[in-house]
Amino acid sequence: MSKTNASLMKRREAAVPRGVGQIHPIFADSAKNASVTDVEGREFIDFAGGIAVLNTGHVHPKVIAAVTEQLNKLTHTCFQVLAYEPYVELCEKINAKVPGDFAKKTLLVTTGSEAVENAVKIARASTGRAGVIAFTGAYHGRTMMTLGLTGKVVPYSAGMGLMPGGIFRALYPNELHGVSIDDSIASIERIFKNDAEPRDIAAIIIEPVQGEGGFYVAPKEFMKRLRALCDQHGILLIADEVQTGAGRTGTFFAMEQMGVAADLTTFAKSIAGGFPLAGVCGKAEYMDAIAPGGLGGTYAGSPIACAAALAVMEVFEQEHLLDRCKAVGERLVTGLKAIQAKHPAVIGEVRALGAMIAVELFENGDSHKPNAAAVAQVVAKARDKGLILLSCGTYGNVLRVLVPLTAPDAQLDKGLAIIEECFAEL
Repeated sequence: MSKTNASLMKRREAAVPRGVGQIHPIFADSAKNASVTDVEGREFIDFAGGIAVLNTGHVHPKVIAAVTEQLNKLTHTCFQVLAYEPYVELCEKINAKVPGDFAKKTLLVTTGSEAVENAVKIARASTGRAGVIAFTGAYHGRTMMTLGLTGKVVPYSAGMGLMPGGIFRALYPNELHGVSIDDSIASIERIFKNDAEPRDIAAIIIEPVQGEGGFYVAPKEFMKRLRALCDQHGILLIADEVQTGAGRTGTFFAMEQMGVAADLTTFAKSIAGGFPLAGVCGKAEYMDAIAPGGLGGTYAGSPIACAAALAVMEVFEQEHLLDRCKAVGERLVTGLKAIQAKHPAVIGEVRALGAMIAVELFENGDSHKPNAAAVAQVVAKARDKGLILLSCGTYGNVLRVLVPLTAPDAQLDKGLAIIEECFAEL
């Protein structure tokens, strides 16, 4: 009997816990660049990119070639037991790319959550302090520490009780929703007055562009003031570039556009073109604060993933993907704003940094009334028409686009046409 999405969904429901969500009731069978084919043979345009993991597209031939070559050499030794050159070479390349005019070192791990956990460990060890300030709308992961940093209870930590202490929440600047730069800085100062002295805060962690929170871009002026505040109090600034890194915003790291450098930078997702790899890059003196044995992991910096990441970095250079990112972003934003002009009562804002694009929906143009229902309808209608989309935002009222940067213009235009059809049918 041939496999169907419905039959596989039944098997999934019996075998997999319900806490593992699934946005689309589809089982992928194969993929290439920005196209995915399901088990029933239907092809979809992929505007989700595995949630920002496939900036170089599905199964890029150069990534696959690098992985195949590495597979035939060795797949695992554990770097802490027997080292291998791809790990070191990748760290060298990351050190050169992460913003900051200072000596850097890089730790490789496996997931974004693991990278954030280790960034906090490094900040605590290097400052001798324990507190961390995160922001409203933040998403930093699903492990216990990162759940505490994540600014959204449902669904991520619902029913799990209180998360680790020593974490304080400031306001992320958001002009659309009435939070000014001054408001955000004042919220940090309130923490210093009401909750914890600056000398108790090890780090402030921020996404230069919020991911799950809704693709809100941190203003450059705010980042400069935040950097000055951290310097004033001896607090480390952590840039969580798990989603923004590896070229999604038009520069390899989004902080390159912010006018300041972070002390520690986390990265993951698209860095290895679909293979599990993440890391922390930072000032050498901070990265060396933890004694041998305090960092690492059995699979951390797998030789397979390192080979993939080195190939991804080559692809970015050879195919000029940072320039392509800007072109993709401009093409999609132009198309989406044309759709907005036809539906101003529903589409409140189209925003982007590079090809990290969001469309925020409201009821009757009222920014105080997020329209999650319309987002859900568009996502479902688009799927029926052959386009995979994602939603995000604190209230679930934001469409996000994370299409592979390698997608051809014809596919981008077809995706836009489908989105336009979906809004016309609301």
